Amino acid sequence: MNPSSDPNAPWWRLLNRYQWFVLVVAALGWLLDCMDQQLFVLARAPAMKELLAVGFQRPATPAEIGEYGGYATAIFMLGWASGGLVFGVLGDRWGRAKTMLLTIVLYSGFTGLSAFATHFADFALYRFLTGLGVGGEFAVGVSLVAEVMPSRARPYALGLLQALSTVGNMTAAFIGISLSVLEQGQNLAGWAPWRWKFVAGALPALIVIFVRRGLKEPDAWLATRNQPELRKRMGDYGELFGNPNWKLPATLAGITLTGAILLAFLGPKAWSDAVVLPGFSQLKLSVVGVGLVSFGFGLWCIFGGGGDTRYRGRAVTGLLLALSGVIGVWGIAFFSADLVRGVLEKKLLAETLGISPDAVARLIREGEVKEQLAAKGIDPQFIPSQLTRWTGINSMVQNFGAFFGIYGYGLLSQRIGRKPAFAISLVSAMLATAATFWFLRDFKDIFIFVPLMGFATLSLFGGYAIYFPELFPTRLRSTGTSFCYNVGRFIAAAGPAALGILTGVVYEDTAEPLRYAGITMCAVYFIGLIALPFAPETKDQPLPEEERGAAH
Repeated sequence: MNPSSDPNAPWWRLLNRYQWFVLVVAALGWLLDCMDQQLFVLARAPAMKELLAVGFQRPATPAEIGEYGGYATAIFMLGWASGGLVFGVLGDRWGRAKTMLLTIVLYSGFTGLSAFATHFADFALYRFLTGLGVGGEFAVGVSLVAEVMPSRARPYALGLLQALSTVGNMTAAFIGISLSVLEQGQNLAGWAPWRWKFVAGALPALIVIFVRRGLKEPDAWLATRNQPELRKRMGDYGELFGNPNWKLPATLAGITLTGAILLAFLGPKAWSDAVVLPGFSQLKLSVVGVGLVSFGFGLWCIFGGGGDTRYRGRAVTGLLLALSGVIGVWGIAFFSADLVRGVLEKKLLAETLGISPDAVARLIREGEVKEQLAAKGIDPQFIPSQLTRWTGINSMVQNFGAFFGIYGYGLLSQRIGRKPAFAISLVSAMLATAATFWFLRDFKDIFIFVPLMGFATLSLFGGYAIYFPELFPTRLRSTGTSFCYNVGRFIAAAGPAALGILTGVVYEDTAEPLRYAGITMCAVYFIGLIALPFAPETKDQPLPEEERGAAH
């Protein structure tokens, strides 16, 4: 019996050779994209420590490292959002396959350049440019897979594609652990481990060399492009939100909103004249300029023209669902690495030096750790290398849980529907993240709370990969998916900085400010819960096409 005619055949038996090829290439592109993201998460704290010391001409305090780590993450996410806007449109207008390969080259190249940063300013610039490629890859990749797969196999294939992103994250963790071992053996040619992490992040560009000739554009995309009346409307944001009466007010509102967001994420300290970093003033002007122009132009495109508005509600609810997950992961869950570093640094120092936790806290606060280690004949790099190793272990167990959470969303949503599965994921993510930030206090806790948090918080992203392509027709699939998944990052970019401000300002006087900051930030999951009742249910429905949309 032909597997395609057997209703009981497993989904993977429905795929032909080319469909497997597309799935593998798209999965590799997104997997390696996520590896780059995770390498940044692992490298952020040590990179800030070294680069800020150069800029300040003194060792940076833990609060400053956390604060500027938040700024670097926010700038990266602004690039991510901008890239999503640009490459989402290109994916619909220029083609899924060509755009996806271009984004891989872009994020790989600028990740590699991050290894050569000398100050915070150029590091932040490279992260912004890396974000452009990262932001574009997801939407075109899932659109390509969604349009190539058989209908019954589509949600499972998309769930697997997203689940495999955790393999990229675990690969990044393995790289981090390996570099910590090499660092102890002094086999890194004089470079800090965080720089070598970014060198490894440049390797995904090689995938383009091997697969660029084998990928074809989907038949559905080609059919849409060959219809003149549809071709001119491909990748048109006016098709999502068109309303000619809102053009000028929306642009002004967008500029005002973006200015407020940029001021919030850069923070009062970053704008202070007391901050002296080479090139930082120029960076501030560049970020503000790019943010205002791109967001203002984006809103003009969204609200300009007389396009069809029937996908407005879908785009807005998808955006709000993504906003919860993006802030939840990038503004909270990924900072669990910093929580783990802080907890384990105190444990390791107390055990190594044979002193009390209060004495350890004093040494860290006064910057005397290296002197005390040297006085006892201990290599000063022993503690940092151990922390790097344990941060990698933290990432691996988090992504181990995330793999099952992401793929599990696909299985659950096929049984009970997309909306109920989202509701379960949002509530679980809130509770699991709060529990991790409050109860994680020892080595063994990493293996209990962190995989649960990974399972819950990343399960939402399995939903995004399956759900967003089901909301829009072929001419808008990449644009709409990218809008939902990426535009919220203009707002979500404030999440890491908000966590840094909560840690360094609001809860500065508490014994462990990061714990309170993380729990406070868990409120972002209410955004998705509030939007969920307005989202359409798409379980067991075909992808919306032009004929169905016209009759909607």
